[in-house]
Amino acid sequence: MEVINAIGRRKSSVARVYVSEGTGKITINKKELETYFPSAILQYVVKQPLNLLDVAEKYDIKVNLDGGGFTGQSQALRLAIARALVKINEEDKKQLKDAGFLTRDSREVERKKPGQPKARRRFQFSKR
Repeated sequence: MEVINAIGRRKSSVARVYVSEGTGKITINKKELETYFPSAILQYVVKQPLNLLDVAEKYDIKVNLDGGGFTGQSQALRLAIARALVKINEEDKKQLKDAGFLTRDSREVERKKPGQPKARRRFQFSKR
């Protein structure tokens, strides 16, 4: 099997994933998964598509992560891994889609408008 690549985005995070056959090692920006995401919850989020298909120890994953915070990065990575797994085996698509791992969450931060303190919050109105 050659190297399969996919991309995942969430908020302002971009995850570029390169999947090859191996022993289940996940390297993010030249660091181990446990070092990059110390939180067990974020590690769980990243491994969700792999655990769903029981292929966690079958592939080595190399990741370039950029932008955003740790939650957005982990969810972008989850989407990228799911897309790569579909490229590897098309039959897994229904299972991943039913779990919601192939849906791009398009919610972005709304921009701040001039003359207001935040995007929708207005300054307090004073009649006099």
